[in-house]
Amino acid sequence: MKALAIAATGMSAQQTNVEVVANNIANMNTTSFKRSQAEFSDLLYQAERLQGVPNRGGEDPVPEGAQLGLGVRTAGIRKLHAQGSLTNTGNQFDVALDGRGWFEITGPDDETLFTRAGSFNKNADGRLVTIDGYAVEPAIIIPQETIEVVVNESGQVYAKVDGEMTPRELGQLTLSNFANDVGLEPVGGNLFRETEASGTPVTGVAGDPGFGVVRQGYLESSNVDPVKEITALISAQRGYEMNSKVMKAADEMAGTVTNGIR
Repeated sequence: MKALAIAATGMSAQQTNVEVVANNIANMNTTSFKRSQAEFSDLLYQAERLQGVPNRGGEDPVPEGAQLGLGVRTAGIRKLHAQGSLTNTGNQFDVALDGRGWFEITGPDDETLFTRAGSFNKNADGRLVTIDGYAVEPAIIIPQETIEVVVNESGQVYAKVDGEMTPRELGQLTLSNFANDVGLEPVGGNLFRETEASGTPVTGVAGDPGFGVVRQGYLESSNVDPVKEITALISAQRGYEMNSKVMKAADEMAGTVTNGIR
């Protein structure tokens, strides 16, 4: 009975849906987290009767056929790179991107990665690094005698150094843009990797056309909406239950046929 197999694909799809929603809810307080959305597509169809074929020779063709669907499959899990709200932290090393753009990071094994999580700090050498200790590119070295660090909207970094009247310019935070942000590969730790689907990065400066601006003392919050996620969770749960009932009904129908034969 095809209904069993069809309902099984539906249950599998709704299970994936629930897992995606669960990951969104788990990361609702993760800095710069982008929510995901499961996308589904129908499977191949089995033709019981072809449309456009006449019943008999010389007659008009049948306007509608009989196509039996064989279920559903997961077509993809899409990252929705919508802007998250900005939260004021008051930390001079926290920077948020208001608009498009990615910070460039040197990750493990000197791999170039990208992030929007601007929860930066300085390491023992005074270099600007991420919360996991990965170096921000280009290198920004903060002098040991620095009193205050200032980052303007263009990403220029200045340091007020003890004993100096004029702030010292330390460098420029550059940003990268991609033709297809959805094509970036998430690797965990708020980091993303360039892929063929994302295209090569286009480097620029905050405030340039197509690039956002830098907000010092802020962090970008997750773009997860708890109300929408709970609604999606309930919908996925109902879909799972309905597919389960289809399987139960198909099993009872098969049992009826078997008992009738006996």
